[in-house]
Amino acid sequence: MVSSQALFDSIPTCYATVSIGTPDTPLDQKLEAIAAAGFQGIELGFPDLLSFASKRQNQEVEAQDFDSLCHVAPEVKQLVEKKGLKLVMLQPFSNFEGWPEGSDGREDAFRRAKGWIRIMEAVGTDMLQVGSTDSPHALGNLDSLAADLRQLADLLAAKNFRLAYENWCWATHAPDWKDVWEIVQKVDRPNVGLCLDTFQTAGGEWADPTTASGLIERAGGREALQSQFMTSLEIMSRTIPSEKIYILQISDAYKPSTPLDAKPGDGGLRPRGRWSSCLRPVPFDGGYLPVVDVTKAVLRTGFRGWFSMEVFDAGPEGSDQDWKDMKAYAKKAMASHKRLLEEAAKS
Repeated sequence: MVSSQALFDSIPTCYATVSIGTPDTPLDQKLEAIAAAGFQGIELGFPDLLSFASKRQNQEVEAQDFDSLCHVAPEVKQLVEKKGLKLVMLQPFSNFEGWPEGSDGREDAFRRAKGWIRIMEAVGTDMLQVGSTDSPHALGNLDSLAADLRQLADLLAAKNFRLAYENWCWATHAPDWKDVWEIVQKVDRPNVGLCLDTFQTAGGEWADPTTASGLIERAGGREALQSQFMTSLEIMSRTIPSEKIYILQISDAYKPSTPLDAKPGDGGLRPRGRWSSCLRPVPFDGGYLPVVDVTKAVLRTGFRGWFSMEVFDAGPEGSDQDWKDMKAYAKKAMASHKRLLEEAAKS
């Protein structure tokens, strides 16, 4: 493995706007904190765009009011450029694939897709993050999921845009990296690749927020779990071409002080989804996932693209992040990024 300094110098750094402050925090303040910490790019979170548009219009802008969103998008583009940042990706586009033919859900999915593509063009980004669907109504056939994503890829290709497909570890049919990689291969389009994520990988294959240990509990105990997980990472490093990884998102996770209920919540969100929403700090800040192992596996593919901090940190209890000092938090995230590369550079 090369030195940590060489890694740091070669890997561009990114930060998700949804991972600092709240949707009500002015976007320019978020961008200022991210840029001041030394990050080079951002993932633009759709909630931040909605909030920005609502403030500019002095009224709440709806999620599918694409005319209003596209109207303010050039101003967002100017803000990003003014801070010396690159707008790497628009996120998170969810519950697109798997709807039955002729269903209202499918019609809505393609309407949203066309609207988001308009936003991408107006705001100045060429990459769309798509999370693997967690809809209970999604069809489970991987060929059907791939067919839908192929249609989306072709819509994006008309604008020279790319699709970064991410496994969400609470997804209905594609919760693991192997699942989304199989789907991406079935899609078979040059503008479709992966958005890998340290939390989604380790949180799905190694950890379990519903157990007292915080780990997946299976026969053989922790030793067997660790062996299976490391085997999965080794397969990842040998089978995914680096050019098919578009971005690596980085976060850790707190072990819940009380195991989460294994049943879906009131809104139908599975426990790993609830865990993801507020218990994801930067690495080396109270979490327990094997983030370094995942990072090493991704680097072994030869990937040297965007490393992006995507955290959802409400503290160890999920309720006490007040965001009084965003600049300090962003600097802590950059220090975490540097340490992660130092650890990943070790043999």
